Amino acid sequence: MQFLKTLFWVVVAVILVLFSYANWEAVTLNLWGGLQADVKKPILIVIGFLLGFLPTFLIYRARLWALKRRYEPVSRNTVIAPPAPPRPVRPAGETMANSDTKAWPAT
Repeated sequence: MQFLKTLFWVVVAVILVLFSYANWEAVTLNLWGGLQADVKKPILIVIGFLLGFLPTFLIYRARLWALKRRYEPVSRNTVIAPPAPPRPVRPAGETMANSDTKAWPAT
């Protein structure tokens, strides 16, 4: 399974490199006040991806942190059952015939 996961990421990386190589040209962005910026297309795509991904990722991590904080007191306050007491050890001379059990008749 690890091989398939690695193969998948290698294929994705090769596709991204080929895409970047084929589209490595400048794009002029018109900013405020007549300001212009020349940015390469792949870098513009990465910046756009990060602008959409990072807020969502930060909200997800904050919710996960809040849920862990809510769960910690519950897990700390759970009562753990004490271990069962050990079985009594029979003296060496006592056998099943000498005991009080009613499960088997004495022979």
